[in-house]
Amino acid sequence: MMQDDSETVAMIKELLETRIRPAVQDDGGDIEYRGFDTDTGIVKLKMQGACSGCPSSSVTLKSGIENMLMHYVPEVRGVEQELDAEDEDATLAAGQME
Repeated sequence: MMQDDSETVAMIKELLETRIRPAVQDDGGDIEYRGFDTDTGIVKLKMQGACSGCPSSSVTLKSGIENMLMHYVPEVRGVEQELDAEDEDATLAAGQME
């Protein structure tokens, strides 16, 4: 955590580190905090490793991670996955294989 993190961001990061990241790592993936928009209440996260190309990662993000963050941090209103250019390419390629 950074010194200038707000109390809300500190709570989000602590939950990610202590409760969420270990569960995601058990499945061979990882998660990276990318930001929190105080105006919209949206937490930005990036799924990594096995989770980045997994079709169920969006379900994990919404039903698991979003619910937990919203439960413990009232300021959180939602979670969005951020994709880098290579992630978008992999997602498109996976969709074309179906």
